Amino acid sequence: MTTDTKTTHWTFELDGDGLAWLCFDKLDAGTNVLSAGVMSDLNDRLSEIEEASPKAVIVYSGKSKGFVAGADIKEFTGLESPEQAFDLVRKGQHVLDRLEALPCPTIALINGFALGGGLELALACRYRISVDDPKAVMGLPEVKLGIHPGFGGTVRSVALVGVFAAMDMMLTGRNIRPKQAYRMGLVDQIVPERHLHRAGRMMAMNPPAARRQSLRERLLSLGPVRGIVASLLKKQVAKKARRDHYPAPYAIVDLWRRHADDPAGMYVAEARSIASLMCSDTSRNLVRVFLLQDRMKALATGKPHPFNHVHVVGAGVMGGDIAAWCALRGLTVTLEDRAAEYIGPAIKRAHKLFKRKLREPRLVQAAMDRLMPDVDGTGVPKADVVIEAIFENADAKRELYARLEPMMKPGAVLATNTSSIRLEELRDALKNPDRLIGLHFFNPVAMMPLVEVIHTAETPEGEIQKGIAFARRIDRLPLPCLSSPGFVVNRVLMPYMMEALLVAEEGVPLPVIDKAAKAFGMPMGPVELADTVGLDVAHHVAKILGEAYGFPVPEQLSRMVEQKKLGRKTGQGFYEWKNGKPVKEKSDQSVPPGLEDRLLLPMVDEAVSVYRDRVVDDLDLLDSGVIFGTGFAPFRGGPVNYARHRGIDDVTATLEQLRQRLGDRFQPDEGWKEIR
Repeated sequence: MTTDTKTTHWTFELDGDGLAWLCFDKLDAGTNVLSAGVMSDLNDRLSEIEEASPKAVIVYSGKSKGFVAGADIKEFTGLESPEQAFDLVRKGQHVLDRLEALPCPTIALINGFALGGGLELALACRYRISVDDPKAVMGLPEVKLGIHPGFGGTVRSVALVGVFAAMDMMLTGRNIRPKQAYRMGLVDQIVPERHLHRAGRMMAMNPPAARRQSLRERLLSLGPVRGIVASLLKKQVAKKARRDHYPAPYAIVDLWRRHADDPAGMYVAEARSIASLMCSDTSRNLVRVFLLQDRMKALATGKPHPFNHVHVVGAGVMGGDIAAWCALRGLTVTLEDRAAEYIGPAIKRAHKLFKRKLREPRLVQAAMDRLMPDVDGTGVPKADVVIEAIFENADAKRELYARLEPMMKPGAVLATNTSSIRLEELRDALKNPDRLIGLHFFNPVAMMPLVEVIHTAETPEGEIQKGIAFARRIDRLPLPCLSSPGFVVNRVLMPYMMEALLVAEEGVPLPVIDKAAKAFGMPMGPVELADTVGLDVAHHVAKILGEAYGFPVPEQLSRMVEQKKLGRKTGQGFYEWKNGKPVKEKSDQSVPPGLEDRLLLPMVDEAVSVYRDRVVDDLDLLDSGVIFGTGFAPFRGGPVNYARHRGIDDVTATLEQLRQRLGDRFQPDEGWKEIR
């Protein structure tokens, strides 16, 4: 006998063996997410399942590309108070409690990603089976939104895999691949996708014995030991994040320390804690950044563009790493330079990247096979995208374009990775000037998610869309920008970096300057950033932008470039570098009053100037571009959002005070009048 009860999002089917198949297929959505309506429907289905008394329940996804992506983040933006958030979370907890309390075996079939609330749903089942596919990921990434698991994940994850493994998932938000998930006990079985439902049936008919927590884990949960472990965990967290900037990871540790011996009480405490975090400025700003990221992903519109082959000219650090990233993302890549000896180092770096990202030897080899040295440029006629990444010299670039254009196939993208030269200075070398766009990547390519898609006022929209579509094809966030000196990211960064060096010339210790920026929330201080970028690169860009926008270039920077002290890449810059890290002398000097504003407000002011010039004509996209391109403190929601939250009058008044004390470079931009 089979019954088939359909609802908006869940389908419950009882088969001839008495197994209940519970399918989650959210209507009008390409991905399963746990909204309030979805949880209400699940609650109704559980009532029917309780009445049917099946032998087992198998939970699976009706979507082909994954299990459940998590909670519906957009619902967070409508929460007006912690009490409202608490009520929403507790309702979700009660639904998963009912799933966990079913007297029969419950099995989650994970056919792809199971993230956040999606993994919490799976954790509420007695068993989990995952597809054996490295593209499948599991995790509890809520900390990236300034919150923590709220549907029982802080309790069930520790009970299942132990405190250290569970805390690593929750505190870092990192993804877990199936094989690692199996080794750590997060899933009970991994199988090829074609066998997933069969494996679920077999487990339902012959459920294995329930896994018991080890003696070690039980000891770690004892009260006196918990305090010691919690202190260790907080020390690890403190190395990455300050409590006043990112309170969520500290809240996770506190929940476990206070309530681990009382699961029922911990569920309520978890709901109270996440409800408070959801309504905090940090979480609201991080949710804003998450939604802006989704908006950038959706910028690619119109017909799909077929990108199969990329040809990169210039095998230096940027060109070589762009080529490697494209090969990693599944494209065929030819890499050109004037001799094989210049391409070799790029291939070696690519191999390291592939090993780190792909792990499995067969996948690493496949990526290496997609990346081909090409001294003679034979890949140009086949390429769908040709990226020029040679040194910053306009004459050399124009000469190269004159050679490339006749060989390129119609419709292929011609892009430059220039960091500072306007397209107007380059495009006239082409018979079809409109085809040249900028695709400006950032170093390190594999870590920085932003690509500035540069265009002129004359560039056809179709060419811009090709650039945006290509950025999305290689899993990067596109920021369309009007061609102008420095575009967005370098233009915004330079006043910040140069002001730091001026402060250093006044005698403030370098570590104190970096400490001030990190206290604001920057991931790296401006002095360390200059060393990391390369002082020669910083000097070159600063000279161009200084002339264009009228800010000073410190003499010390020029002297260090003359002395070949270029920062990290030479082992000596403002800092000495050892094993890839700066050696910073300890200083007892406290951060001088007002130093944060002196460093960061020029950056915020320049972002407003970028908007006034309509380099980017959307303030939200400007905020997201600065965040993803410079690392601007994400929990502040971007420079414009920060200014609005602080108060634009306060920001401009502070800039005016700095102008009176230090000079006209702090003159508040005229653009502030447009964004009040």
